[in-house]
Amino acid sequence: MRTVLAIVTCIELFLVASLGFVFVASVYVLTRPFDSRRILSGRALRLVAHSAAVFSPMWRFRIHGDVPKNLSPRTVCVSNHCSHTDVFLICHVPWEMKWLAKRSLFKLPFIGWGMWLVGDVGVERSSAKALAALEECKAWLERGVPVMIFPEGTRSKTGETQPFKDGAFRLAIGAGADVLPMAVAGTEGALSKHDWRPGFARGVLKIGTPISTVGMTAADIPRLRQRAFEEVLALRAEILPLTTQPGAT
Repeated sequence: MRTVLAIVTCIELFLVASLGFVFVASVYVLTRPFDSRRILSGRALRLVAHSAAVFSPMWRFRIHGDVPKNLSPRTVCVSNHCSHTDVFLICHVPWEMKWLAKRSLFKLPFIGWGMWLVGDVGVERSSAKALAALEECKAWLERGVPVMIFPEGTRSKTGETQPFKDGAFRLAIGAGADVLPMAVAGTEGALSKHDWRPGFARGVLKIGTPISTVGMTAADIPRLRQRAFEEVLALRAEILPLTTQPGAT
């Protein structure tokens, strides 16, 4: 039965991604003359990612708790990273933000092409190019568009949150941006690394309280990084039990 549902999920993901790209490209073409920040085409892409999870017969993704009503345009959103499907879960948030992601993902058909089209930022792991990507993120913040970064740098292999790297917090302080901690849980089995079949998953996202960087300097990066790390751990601990409770809200 799982194999049948996995095949259905793969077909569903392909259809949503391919048809969704046509939708995103159409929105981009129609709105580009007056939407230089690509907010509308970005929201279209996040809607496609959201829909991929909603229509999956194997995944149940949702946000638990309050969602910020007045997010500052200068916000660096940070989250732990368990699975490629974290993206589908985090795209449930009601605001647009540009994502910092591995450049190789932009070569993926449909979703990757859409990421390039709406202005997401590709990064390679050499230090010089990583700094250039952070500068591109800073330019988005200065234009009033939040950015999304996984400060672990890659998916956790164990499911446990790995130490955060400095980049997101250096960016936030340099741009005078808030840091918004978020946590995901329950997505680990949705797309397992060593199994072609999508798995059953009950993913939950919890959004914390923005951390102001007003008055901070580069010397405060370790303190800011540690505070965000601890808040993400606390948020994740809160939602972990919900990933195994079908009726939890």
